[in-house]
Amino acid sequence: MTSPTTPNTPPKNHGQATLADGPVFETKIEQVGEHEMILNMGPQHPSTHGVLRVVLKLDGEVITEAVPDVGYLHRGLEKLSENRTYPMNIVLSDRNDYLSAMNNNWAFCLAVEKLLKVEIPSRAEFIRVIVGELNRIASHMVFYGTYGIDLGAFTPFLYSFGRDREEILDLFEEICGARITYNFIRVGGVMLDAPEGWIERVKAFVDRMAPRLVEYDKLLTLNPIFIDRNLGIGRLPAEKALALGLTGPNLRASGPALDLRKDHPYSVYKEFHFDVPVGKGGGDCYDRFMVRRQEITESLKIVRQACEKIPSGPVMGKVGRVYRPPAGEVFAQLEAPRGWLGSYLVSDGTERPYRHHIRAPSFINLQALSDLVKGLKVADTVAVLGSLDFVLGEVDR
Repeated sequence: MTSPTTPNTPPKNHGQATLADGPVFETKIEQVGEHEMILNMGPQHPSTHGVLRVVLKLDGEVITEAVPDVGYLHRGLEKLSENRTYPMNIVLSDRNDYLSAMNNNWAFCLAVEKLLKVEIPSRAEFIRVIVGELNRIASHMVFYGTYGIDLGAFTPFLYSFGRDREEILDLFEEICGARITYNFIRVGGVMLDAPEGWIERVKAFVDRMAPRLVEYDKLLTLNPIFIDRNLGIGRLPAEKALALGLTGPNLRASGPALDLRKDHPYSVYKEFHFDVPVGKGGGDCYDRFMVRRQEITESLKIVRQACEKIPSGPVMGKVGRVYRPPAGEVFAQLEAPRGWLGSYLVSDGTERPYRHHIRAPSFINLQALSDLVKGLKVADTVAVLGSLDFVLGEVDR
């Protein structure tokens, strides 16, 4: 919805959005000039991938300023954590980044295990890697399909979201009974061992999926219209990305090959051989797309190696039914699909955390939006938003 101004007569409450019978929300946009206007993009806009409002200041069709307005999906997960026991908080972690619930379970459990000094059985570590990387592939499948829709290509979505991601969710349903919010990774290991034949079915999926990536490239990656919409758009230099604290594919698209699985290996990642894709075009939208596309290939490699090397044995370490970690504080993090996902826990010696803070990569990555869209056209904002691949559940928490 646009609200153009007339020369020398700016609106009385310009720069503010008033909800009927509600509070006034500052947009933090400076007074508009004679030939400028304000455009509200969202919070109900399909390309914002959730309830995100972006207030754009325009000179004609060129963006001169952009302010993201978050908080529409705030659920208070961190505060809720203080009133729940440690095992009960694993369920909350599912709702953080709901496209990568396995990795969110894992990050929280890593922090609790650090407090308790629990030793994780080797088989459980391999199962964690398998489900974590399958979840990364499923998350990137959503990105691939929805990003194509954002820029006018609907067919790739049918293949990524409607076919291959569904096969991964079938595997998840078989091992834990759920397709979206899993509550599978537990403190000390995993909920259940892999059912009979499950590892073989995962291998079969990898064998089917790897050749299909050529089809994906023909559908979207090498499409000349898609390339034109992305090349050179929303460039983010490496030094700026590092200064903003970006991590994950959005950082690696700008050049730095920082990946916790390589640089600070956790679990059993040091057992596997894989590459870390980086961007080659100055950190533009196409680089961010290509890094995720190439990460699918690398994750398939990891899953295949994990299935071949998985040992036998128990899947749960020695933990009690009630956890009362000694007083102290810890921070644990892992490489989630959207970047470095961390859990900071403070224990006061009781069965509930005194404080829980989530380092959410989507929240940090989203702050790059303002710099990325300046000087671009409104239509390019859709490409930039999609290329950042954020989840509003993780942004607002």
